[in-house]
Amino acid sequence: MSSDPNEKPATAGERLLHLLKTRGPHSAAALGEMLGTSGENARQQLGKLARQGLVAHRPRPGGVGRPVTEWRLTEAGHQRFPDTHAELAARLIVSVRDTLGEQALERLVDAREAETLALYRRELAACTSLPARVARLAELRAREGYMAEWRFDDDGSLLLIENHCPICSAAHACPALCQSELQVFRAVLGDEVSVERFDHVLAGARRCAYKIISNSGGSAD
Repeated sequence: MSSDPNEKPATAGERLLHLLKTRGPHSAAALGEMLGTSGENARQQLGKLARQGLVAHRPRPGGVGRPVTEWRLTEAGHQRFPDTHAELAARLIVSVRDTLGEQALERLVDAREAETLALYRRELAACTSLPARVARLAELRAREGYMAEWRFDDDGSLLLIENHCPICSAAHACPALCQSELQVFRAVLGDEVSVERFDHVLAGARRCAYKIISNSGGSAD
């Protein structure tokens, strides 16, 4: 698989890995439908990926009647989507904390936050509606390797979904990076917008996801 997690997958196996990464666990039949092929063809490809240790299957939890088998990525499968400079970043964070202290690390996180906020504000300056701002933010995050997308939720709010975390190892070493990113989203989307993270990779979720609500009382459009 390409080192760029946003690059369009080439082979059927890569496309299946990409679907499981971005859409979560699914049955072979559902995956085949997404690929435009049969469930049996998808099952054969999944078998090949399973022999490589990249996917695994299990009965769908909470099902009624005949159990449905769903496929998911294994840890090795998730690792096919790179964590950018993971080991180096984590080691640098530990080194800064050990040699310069926690306050120095906090200053680094603050500096990164200020730089990111300035960039996003420039990029979103021409966006006049909340959906346009969220769409542009998703584009920026996708470009940075987060496999980000956005959509309207059933209640009219907006969802920003990041299917990959290219700084996961660094965030494990310094959780303040995640809080900093949430603060950036809140700042760049505006004071009249509520942003809450309801899925978090560091908490064990397969993705990070944010619910975005306009507090102005008007439509998100």
